[in-house]
Amino acid sequence: MSNAAIGFFDSGLGGLTVRQEVIHLLPNENTIYLADSAHAPYGEKTQAGILERSRINTEWLLGQGCKLIVIACNTATTNAIAVLRDEYAIPFVGIEPAIKPAALNSESKSVGVLATRGTLSSSLFASTSRMYSAGIEVLEQEGTGLVGLIESGQLSHPKTTAHLKALLAPMLQAGIDHLVLGCTHYPLLIPQLREILPEHVQIVDCSPAVALQTRAVLSRNKLLNSGGIPGVHSVFTNGNPEIANDMLERLGHGRDAQSFID
Repeated sequence: MSNAAIGFFDSGLGGLTVRQEVIHLLPNENTIYLADSAHAPYGEKTQAGILERSRINTEWLLGQGCKLIVIACNTATTNAIAVLRDEYAIPFVGIEPAIKPAALNSESKSVGVLATRGTLSSSLFASTSRMYSAGIEVLEQEGTGLVGLIESGQLSHPKTTAHLKALLAPMLQAGIDHLVLGCTHYPLLIPQLREILPEHVQIVDCSPAVALQTRAVLSRNKLLNSGGIPGVHSVFTNGNPEIANDMLERLGHGRDAQSFID
């Protein structure tokens, strides 16, 4: 079982940023990534709709023989991971906005959270925010339209940058010094964010922490791949494979995305 792949699923291509960190930390592990782009964005779905897609994605990855599943989507984590852990024996690793490090390191006592509606409205996000934000002003901003722009291949389009500026303006006016990226799609926008944000504003991405947690869960379950052979990586999408390949190329990986119909 240790040679089996780590499975990833996301509402689309954003979770590739998480996969990249896992591959960097665990180069011998095989991975299978499922981009549910045909049903993006999850942030605009009901909790029942998010859970339905999460179950479908889990079943598909189980069908590929995966040994662990990373829910590479903040919205799916906050709305579905508790149910999935009850229903399936496989270990799951989820994703939460990294409010804790932002709050602990903020000097202005003001941090911004850019996330989807589905994440911001979840009970898990609310409890995490309450736990770590005492004495901190947390400014929440729904990243309306950002996932759609990324999934349609408009990552570097001027209208994407203009839209980002409009979304971030209230946070900057409030004096944030940390911006928490609460959706795995959003790290793909870091080049544009660095152009927009003042130099003192720190961008907080949870992907490295997720990779560390993945390693810890594999180790705890005695599932680490101890072979010395570099891992084999597969990407499947029910969206446009050319857009997926463009994203893989941007991240420094091969253009090997494959289509599937769920």
